This record gives sequence, structure tokens and C-alpha cells, in this order.
Amino acid sequence: MNEEAKNSEAAEQYVLTVVARIRSDFKTKFGIPRQSGLIDALTAEVVFEPEFRNVDALRGIEGFSHLWLIWQFSAAVGRSWSPTVRPPRLGGNTRMGVFATRSPFRPNALGLSCVRLLGVCREQERGHVLHVAGADLMDGTPIYDIKPYIPYADCHPEASGGFADQTPRRLLRVDFPREWLCRVPENKRAALRAVLENDPRPSYQHDAGRVYGFVFAGCEVRFTVDGEILTVRSVESGDGK
Repeated sequence: MNEEAKNSEAAEQYVLTVVARIRSDFKTKFGIPRQSGLIDALTAEVVFEPEFRNVDALRGIEGFSHLWLIWQFSAAVGRSWSPTVRPPRLGGNTRMGVFATRSPFRPNALGLSCVRLLGVCREQERGHVLHVAGADLMDGTPIYDIKPYIPYADCHPEASGGFADQTPRRLLRVDFPREWLCRVPENKRAALRAVLENDPRPSYQHDAGRVYGFVFAGCEVRFTVDGEILTVRSVESGDGK
């Protein structure tokens, strides 16, 4: 086998290395915003794997306001892919080509998110940690690469959004009784309210009597939705108190 053939074969079998993992308030995928950047109040940490905790690898990163994260849909690994999928944006009833969507069920389970860099913090145990806002990743998600967002090249105000532009984004009105709100850590309340306003339900579910629930920042939040009003029914701590 000649060198060119060897290089070609190696490219087809390239193995990605996890360089970091996200630490977020979402222990499961339910409730996670459908896109990055929608909820700036959501904060998370990018914690590097031990072999990549080299401060030189971050030299100059604080000069950028936003970063691209390339990551793995870890919950979808091992599941087969389909040439067509049903985007939640279209109610889960219309099939579109997988490469025209951001579905996790892809030939390669890779995701791409743009986050705002809040700062870099040096910690004794975890090394240099990136603090970011607007992440749409489940806690523990493997990150394969981090690249700076470059406005002159990455920003395209004239871009069209295809079918994603057909359904206007709507926000729910959240009724959050104080007896439940006070159980949420104060520094997490604005982010949780924003998550609820963005309607975390699957877009094809509209049963007003159904109680939905998810864990956020160590709290199990249960709610119902009737029309445009979301009502929080209970908030319990992770230890059931």
C-alpha cells in the first residue's frame, strides 16, 4: 500500500479524542434549549481532561467573546441513523433530510454550539476552566474541540433559516408560585424561568392535563401547560426534600 492510500485509509478511520467535558445544570436531555445561545442566563463550565490542562493551549482565548464547541451527542451513540428525521420545529410530523437538520441521529453523532465566554478560571483540582453562557449541552457531554467565533467570517446577517424560519419562536407565560420558586437556588432562578418560557416540552405534546418534569440545578421541577401559560406545580430538591 502506497503512502497516499495509507493516508486515505487513516482519514476514513480517524479517531476523535475527548479534550473536555461540559458541566451544566441539566442531568438529562429534557429541558435543554433546542439551540445554543437562546438562553444567556444559562451558565456552564468547560472542564478539560487531565492531559489537556495546559495553560498554553488557552493562550489568547480571552480575547474572543464567543466560542464554538464541537461535541458528541453522547445519548445517541450506538443508535442507527436515518436519511430523514422529524424535526421538533415542524411538530414532529414532517420528515426532512438529516443533513438539513440538527438531529442527534446522524452518521456521526456530532454537535456544534456557539457559547459566550464569560471567563477563564484557574482551579487547583481542575486546572483552567472555561466559564460559558448559552450552552445547550447535557452535563458530562464530551467535547472534541473548541474554536474561536470570528465575527467577520462566522456572522452572516443575510442568511436564510430554511424551514426553521417557518415557525416563529414563541415564549410561554410562566406562573411560578413563590412557595416553589424559593426552593430554587437564587442564582439559578432566572435561568430556570427562561428555560420554562422557551417551552421545554416536545413540540408535538399539547396535553393540558399532563404533568411534565425534569431535573435542573439539583431540583426536580414539575409543571403543566395550558395554552400559553406554564404553571409550576412543584419543586423538590434532588434528595427528595
